Amino acid sequence: MSGPQRDRDARGRARQARPRDALGRPLPYGAEGVEPVSEEPLPPEVALRTARELIDVGRPFAAHEVLEARWKAGPVEERDLWQGLAQVCVALTHAARGNHVGAERLFERAAGRLAAFASTGRRAYGVDVSEVAKQAQRHVGRF
Repeated sequence: MSGPQRDRDARGRARQARPRDALGRPLPYGAEGVEPVSEEPLPPEVALRTARELIDVGRPFAAHEVLEARWKAGPVEERDLWQGLAQVCVALTHAARGNHVGAERLFERAAGRLAAFASTGRRAYGVDVSEVAKQAQRHVGRF
């Protein structure tokens, strides 16, 4: 007995063809959803600007996807930066969906990754990583 077929791209990788709402939840096939973001990694400054714009219009899940693409394509030395920023966006998504436990856990993980990156003194493309880590940590225990 097999489950439902998964949507696949030309290379056979799982891809979700269903439309999604602004918080990334799948909608029924044929429903009108938000425009998906590209899975191609953007240059760092463009990724940050795009993620900020998506958060500003209430699409933290899409912002996470933009940052996740950057993290997976970027140098290992920047992994904590990009993964931490992506986790902040996932935390915001969980909070908006009413999943307070998930939001708190992701804020805590994000704060740890971002603090670790900040301690290296590496370039962060204009992001005050220490401040973002502090802001994420302030959400822990607030739900």
